[in-house]
Amino acid sequence: MTHNLIVERQGRIVTITLNRPPLNILDLDTLAELRNRLETLDRDEELAAVILRGAGDRAFSAGVAVEDHTRELVPTMLEDFHGAIRCLRQLKAVSIAVVRGHCLGGGMELAAGCDIVMASDDSRFAQPEIELGCIPPLATALYPRRLGPAKTFDLLVTGRTVDCDEAERMGFVSRQIPARELDKELERLTAQISQKSLQVLRLLKQAILAGRDRSFDEALAECERLYLEELIDTQDMQEGLAAFLEKRAPNWKHQ
Repeated sequence: MTHNLIVERQGRIVTITLNRPPLNILDLDTLAELRNRLETLDRDEELAAVILRGAGDRAFSAGVAVEDHTRELVPTMLEDFHGAIRCLRQLKAVSIAVVRGHCLGGGMELAAGCDIVMASDDSRFAQPEIELGCIPPLATALYPRRLGPAKTFDLLVTGRTVDCDEAERMGFVSRQIPARELDKELERLTAQISQKSLQVLRLLKQAILAGRDRSFDEALAECERLYLEELIDTQDMQEGLAAFLEKRAPNWKHQ
């Protein structure tokens, strides 16, 4: 635990809590700590999932500190913030944003950097930077492919707030959960992930990232390579097929 982050581990699951309630504002120190922590976790070969959430019930995060948007501080802010997002997007482990309450500005961009966004039904999302005479660089880079250009324009040029229903329809939220059931649903999801072969899980994520970041032909070629050169000779693929045929639960070796 640090002043800005709470980091907890249970087995193959690590939870990082932004510890600046009530709004969990991302100041320079928090961004630097988050980036460093994610860089460390990416080297952890035993990790299956990283959960990112905010302390308290009011906000996942209301964004980057406004006072850090100065000519002197912006270069450092962008370096650490964008560095943290790059780490999230390239983590070998599955990354999960758990959103409750406000998810605004840089907070929404941070959630967008995760593989899965679970949100309580009382969550609210917005990119209000235009109201401050700013633009959100990460949102402009991430949202056109994720939400489509039209929805990205609608969200960014108005700065309007959308509820969880609309965020789910947009394709931003992966799972909308009643607030009282959010933690229980998270436990179910992490239990499912923990029961999978770690080796296969990581190869699957590599394949999905290829589909996200490359053209169809390039992505398919990479996925075929992963299958033929890395997956097919793993012990866990052989075990998974044998267990299915023998009608028993697999005993993963994570190799």
